[in-house]
Amino acid sequence: MDVELYVYDLSQGLARMYSLALTGTQMDAIYHTSLVFNNIEYYFGHGIQTARPGSTHHGQPIERIHMGKSELPFEVIEEYLQSLSSIYTPESYDLFLHNCNNFTQDLAMFLLGKSIPGHIRNLPQTFLSTPLGQMLKPQIEGALRGVTQARGPGLPGPPVVQPPQNKVHIVTNLGELDARLSSASKSCAVIFFTSATCPPCKMVYPLYDELAEEAGPKAVLIKVDISIAHDVGMRYSVRATPTFMTFLRGEKLDQWSGADPGKLRGNVRLLLEMAHPTHRHRQLHLPSFQRTLTSYVMYKKTPPLEKLAQKLQPHDKEPILLSILDFIKRRADSKSAADHPLPKELPSFATYLQQTYHSISTENRFALVDLARLLFIDPRVAGYFAEDTTHKTVLTLLNAEAESEASNLPYNLRIVTLQLACNLFNTPLYTEHLSSTSSTANRLRTALLNLLPSALLDTHSNLRVVAASLAYNLSALNHNARFSGSPEPLTEEEQVELTASVAEAITQESGSAEALHGLLFALGLLVYEAPVDGAVLDLCRALGVKEVVEGKVKDGGGVDGAEKGSGALFREVGALLARGL
Repeated sequence: MDVELYVYDLSQGLARMYSLALTGTQMDAIYHTSLVFNNIEYYFGHGIQTARPGSTHHGQPIERIHMGKSELPFEVIEEYLQSLSSIYTPESYDLFLHNCNNFTQDLAMFLLGKSIPGHIRNLPQTFLSTPLGQMLKPQIEGALRGVTQARGPGLPGPPVVQPPQNKVHIVTNLGELDARLSSASKSCAVIFFTSATCPPCKMVYPLYDELAEEAGPKAVLIKVDISIAHDVGMRYSVRATPTFMTFLRGEKLDQWSGADPGKLRGNVRLLLEMAHPTHRHRQLHLPSFQRTLTSYVMYKKTPPLEKLAQKLQPHDKEPILLSILDFIKRRADSKSAADHPLPKELPSFATYLQQTYHSISTENRFALVDLARLLFIDPRVAGYFAEDTTHKTVLTLLNAEAESEASNLPYNLRIVTLQLACNLFNTPLYTEHLSSTSSTANRLRTALLNLLPSALLDTHSNLRVVAASLAYNLSALNHNARFSGSPEPLTEEEQVELTASVAEAITQESGSAEALHGLLFALGLLVYEAPVDGAVLDLCRALGVKEVVEGKVKDGGGVDGAEKGSGALFREVGALLARGL
C-alpha cells in the first residue's frame, strides 16, 4: 500500500514573502500535512479526520511526497488510528506544540518506520526560537484557528477510525457461506434466503439488520440471494423466499418460510439463548463483575533517567539511547502525550534493546527493561512495537526467567519486567495480539503466565502487588471477551494455570492488602460465568478455594487494612464462589 505525504501552506504564500524580513529566518510556508493511503487522506485538526485525497478545506497541496510502501494490514492500521484518537482530540490541538505534523509523524513512523521531512517537523521550534516568533505566537494561533480547527468534508458513511459495526454478512457462493458457518461453529448462525424479485423479503430487511446489531458477536447473520448464489439454493433445496434457516454449534436447528417479523425476532432470540444460555452468575448482584472492564493496571512512574543510563555503560552514550531518553524526559514533563512526536530513531531502538540486553550484566538489565516500560506508557509506542507480530523485542525482555530460576534474578529486574508486562495492555493492538491464536501470540501469553507463579509468592510485597496487577490484567482481558460472548483469549489450560497461581497466592497472602485485593479481583474474573462443568471450577473445588475465601471474608483477609479497602469485593467473590461451586 503506497503512502504519500500531502504538504499544504496555511499562510497561502505569505510566509515565503515576509518571514525573512520579520523574523530574520526564511520560512517557505506554515506547513500543514496529511498522509494519504488506501485512497483516503488522514489528517489532524478537529480530531483525527478523513477525506478523499485533495478534497479538504486546505485546498490543493503544494507538494506530494511519496513516503514509501506499507505492508501492514488495513485492519491493523485502523486499530492503531483508534488508539490515537484518545490523544489527538479536538481539544488537544495546538498550532505549535500538538498539531497536524505531530500526527503525520507518528502515523508515518507506524506505517513505514520513517519520519516526515525534518524542515516540516521542526518548523514550530524554528519559528519560536526567534524573538518575534514568541511575540506573534498568540496572534498567529488566533488567525489560523478557523482553518486548522474547521470540520473537514469527511467521507460518506461512518468515520474510518470507528470500530466496525456488527452487520449482516452478504454471501454469493458456497465457499463464502461455508466460511461464515465455520466461524459460528461454536455459537450460532442464521441464513436468510432472499431474492431480488421478493417484495416480502424487503419488508424484513430492516428487522434482520436490527437483529444482527442486537446479536453482536454472539451470532453470525447471513443473507443469500439465491437468484445469484444458485449453488447455495441447490444445496439447501430452497425454492421459496423468504426462507430462514438456523444453525446451533454447527448443526442445522430449524427452518421456516414467510415474512413474519414476530416469528423471526422470536426464533433468533431463542437461538441466542440456546447458544449462550444465561449463566446463573448473572442472577446475582455482582457489580464488580457484571460489566466490561474499561481499564487495565499500568505503571507510569519515571525514575531518574541519568542514573538509569549509567547502568548501560559502555552503551550509555550511543545516539539512539540519547534520543530515546530525551523523548521519555520530554514526554514525562508534558501534559499531553502528543506534545512530542515519536523519535525517528524508534525503529533502530528495537535492535539496540535486543543487542544491549545480551551484552550487559544481569544486574544492570533492569535499566533496559525499565526504558521499554517507560516507552510503552505511550500508546503510540506500544502500537509501534505491537506491529511486529513476531514480538521478538518484547519476548527478549520478558523471557529472562527462561535463562535462570526466577529466585536467582535480581529483584529490580523482576519487578520492572512485571511492570513492562502490565504496560503491554496500554494499546488495543497488544490486547488484540494476545487474543489471537497465532503461534507468536501463544508464546507471548506463555511468557506473561510464566512470570506469575514465583512472583505471586515472593517475599517482597511490592513484587507481589505488581504480579497481582498482571494477573488482574490477564483475567480482565479474558473476562471482557467472555462477557461479550466473544472467543476467550486464554485457552482453558491457560485459565487453569492462571487460576492455580492466583488461588495459591490468595492462600499464602498475609502481608499486603493491595496484593490481596488484586488477587481476589483476578479470581472473581476467572470464575465469573466460567462453564459449570469446566476445568476452572473443577480446580477451584479441588483446591477448596471457596473455603479459603470464606475464611478471608471472616477475618478481613488476615491482612491489616484489607477489610476497609476490599470488604465489598470479598463479599462478591464469596457469593460468586458459593453459587458457582
